[in-house]
Amino acid sequence: MAAIEVITSREKEVRVRRNGSEQIIVVRVWNETVANLTLMALGSSAPEILLSVIEIAGKDFQAGDLGPGTIVGSAAYNLFVIIAICVAVIPDGEVRKIKHLRVFLVTATWSVFAYVWLYLILAVISPSEVEVWEGAVTFLFFPATVMTAYIADRRLLVYKYLKKGYRVNERGVIVEAEGDGSVEMALKPGDEFATDDEEGRELEKSRREYISVLRELRRQHPQEDLETVERMALETLMSRGPKSRAFYRVAATRKMTGGGDFSRKISERAQSDLSEVKAEIQRRESESLSPEPKGPTVRFDPNHYTVMENCGSFEVRVIRRGDLSGEVTVEYSTEDGTAEAGSDYVATRGRLAFAHGEAEKKFSVEVIDDDVFEEDEHFYLRLSSPQGAALASPSTATVVILDDDHSGVFAFPQRDFELTESVGTFELRVVRTAGARGQVKVPYWTEDGTAKAGAQYEEVQGFVVFENNETEKFIPLRIIEEDSYEKDVLFYVNLGEPELVDDGAGRGGRGARGGRGSAEHLVALPDQEAAVAIRGLPRAGDLTRAQLRVKESKEFKSTVDKLVQRANASIIIGTSSWKEQFAEALTASSGSDEPETPPSWSDYVLHVITLFWKIIFAFVPPTDIGGGYLCFVVSIVCIGLVTAVIGDVAAHFGCTLGIKDSVTAIVFVALGTSIPDTFASKVAAIQDRTADASVGNVTGSNAVNVFLGIGVAWTLAAAVHRARGEPFHVDPGK
Repeated sequence: MAAIEVITSREKEVRVRRNGSEQIIVVRVWNETVANLTLMALGSSAPEILLSVIEIAGKDFQAGDLGPGTIVGSAAYNLFVIIAICVAVIPDGEVRKIKHLRVFLVTATWSVFAYVWLYLILAVISPSEVEVWEGAVTFLFFPATVMTAYIADRRLLVYKYLKKGYRVNERGVIVEAEGDGSVEMALKPGDEFATDDEEGRELEKSRREYISVLRELRRQHPQEDLETVERMALETLMSRGPKSRAFYRVAATRKMTGGGDFSRKISERAQSDLSEVKAEIQRRESESLSPEPKGPTVRFDPNHYTVMENCGSFEVRVIRRGDLSGEVTVEYSTEDGTAEAGSDYVATRGRLAFAHGEAEKKFSVEVIDDDVFEEDEHFYLRLSSPQGAALASPSTATVVILDDDHSGVFAFPQRDFELTESVGTFELRVVRTAGARGQVKVPYWTEDGTAKAGAQYEEVQGFVVFENNETEKFIPLRIIEEDSYEKDVLFYVNLGEPELVDDGAGRGGRGARGGRGSAEHLVALPDQEAAVAIRGLPRAGDLTRAQLRVKESKEFKSTVDKLVQRANASIIIGTSSWKEQFAEALTASSGSDEPETPPSWSDYVLHVITLFWKIIFAFVPPTDIGGGYLCFVVSIVCIGLVTAVIGDVAAHFGCTLGIKDSVTAIVFVALGTSIPDTFASKVAAIQDRTADASVGNVTGSNAVNVFLGIGVAWTLAAAVHRARGEPFHVDPGK
C-alpha cells in the first residue's frame, strides 16, 4: 500500500490563470477516482483477488469455493459491518458527506450489478457453466467501471448535453452552468472559491485553511516565533488534510502490528519541508540580485550628497572592494545637471590612485555661494577609465545643492508608497528642499482609506522637527500584520503647514515677537526686503498627502504557496532505504497520537507477534527506488506467496472442523482480509472531513473484487477448459 500511495501521489507542475495572471501550481498526476478504483482497490483487495486466482490454478483450473467465497464474504462484510462502524464512530454533532457523489452513485450501481451479473451467467444464461465470453465480459466490466466513474468525476460526454443553467460569476459575468435554467448569483468572496478550474479551487481552499490555522496558532502561542508557528501549522494541515484509502490502510496496519502512527514522521517532515522552503526562497532572492563583478572593484560610497550652498567644499569618497593587493587607478569628473559649473560649483576632474592595500580615496569638490534665492540644484560625479579593477554600481553620484537663504519647502518625496504588512514599522520620509535654514516643525496625521486604524495600522499624529541645515526626517508608522495571503488596502498621511521655530540666527520664528518671520518684523522692513523675507519662510510643497498601499508579504505568500503544495501527508509513508525499513521492522512504536508517548505493553505484544513478517517484508525494495513500481511488483509477488499459504491453511482448517470451503471463506478468511480495512475506515471516518475514504470506497472495492478477482480467474479457467474441449462447471449453489 505504501508503494501504491507513492505512485498515485506523484505530482507535476501546471500553469493556471488566476486573477488574470499565470501561476504555477502542483497537481496530482493520477486522477483520484482512477487511483481508487485501480491501484488502491488492487492493493487493499490483493489477498482476495490473488486467492481466487491461486486457488483455481492450484486445482487444475477447476472451480473452487474458497476464492469466490472470500470475495463475496468480504463484500458483505464491507457493505454491512464497515459502513455500520463508520456511521457509529462519527463524533457527536458532526456529519460526513460524500464529496464525489456522482462517482459514488456510479460505483454503487456497478457493485450491485456485479452480483446480478454473477446470477445471470450462473443461473440464467448458461446454468452451472461459465463460458469464455462470460468470463471475458466479467473482466471487461472492470475497465468499464473505471471509465464510467472517471466520466462522472470529470463531467465528460453526456454531461455536456445536460440542460444548462446560468450563474453570475465573481466578476459579475453570466456564465453557463449545469442546473435548471435559473440564474444563480456567485457567493461573496471569502464564502466560496470562484476559481474556474478544479486545481485552482483545491489550491485556494488549502491556502485559506493554512492561513486560518496559522492565525489560530499565533493566537494560541503568542510567545513562539513565526517559523515555529509555521511548522506547527504545516503539521496541522498535513494531519487534517485529505488522505487516500492507502494511507489509512497503512496507518491501520502499523497500529495493529505495533508500528505506531505517523505523528513523529509528520513532525519531522514538516520541519524538513519548512527548512527547504525557507532556503529556496533565500536562494531565489539572492539569485535575483545583480551579480557583482568578479575581482577588485571601485565605486562611490555613498552615491548621494546633499550640501548647503555656503559649505565651501565637501569631500567625496570612493572605495575599493575585493583584492587589495595590486595598484588601481580610476578617473573622476563632474557633469552639469540643473547646477552649472562656474556659477554653482567648480568643475573638477582628476585621477585617484589606490596603493597596495588601500581601500578608499577621497577628493574635494567646491560649491559657489551667492546671495540669489534659488531652488535646489544638482550635478553629477562620474567614475571612468579604471585600471586594475572594474567599475561597480554605483559609479555615478548625485550632488544636491540647497539654498542657504530659505527655510525650505516640506513635502513627501513621492505620492504613492507600497509596503508589505510584515514590515513592522515603516519609516515615511519627509524631505526639505529649496533651503534648510532654521528650525522648523511640520504637523502630520494619518487618515483612513480602505485600511482602518487599529486593524491594519496604528493611528498617529504629531510634529516632525527639522533642525538648522537638516534636510530629511522620518515619520514612524506601525503596520499591523494579519498574515493575509492577499491584501491590498491603503491609508493616507498628511502634512500641515510648516512653522518656523528658529531662523538659524537665534531669533524666534513665526509667532515670536519681533522675530524674522513675524508680521511685525515684515511690516517694518522695506518692500524689497520684505518680499525676500517672505520668500525665505518655510512652506508646504505640492506632495503633502502620501498614499500608503499595504500589500501581503511576498515571503509569506511564497511560503504559503510552497508549504501548501508540500502538505501531502501521503509522502511520509514511503521509505528511502533498506536500512530504514529494517529499523522500522525491529522497532516497537507507540500507537498513541502523541509522538512522545512510549510504546505500551500491547504495542510490544503486537510487535513480537508480527516481528517475523515485518522482517520478511523488510526485504521488499524501498518505495523510493523506481518511483514505487518495483516495490509494488515485489509486494504483489510476496502477497501472492503468503496468500497461497493462507489458502492451504484455511482449507485444512475447514477440513479439520468439517465445514465447507465456502463457509470457511465467508466466515473466517473474509473476516481476516477485511480487518485492516475496518480499522482504516474507522480512522478515516473520525479524521477525514468527508465520507469518501471511509464509505465511498466500499462500493468501488466490491465491484472491482468481482470483476477483477472472479473475472480473471474464470476467464483463465474457461479458456483452459475450452482448449481441452470440455465445459467449465461452476456450482451456483442453492
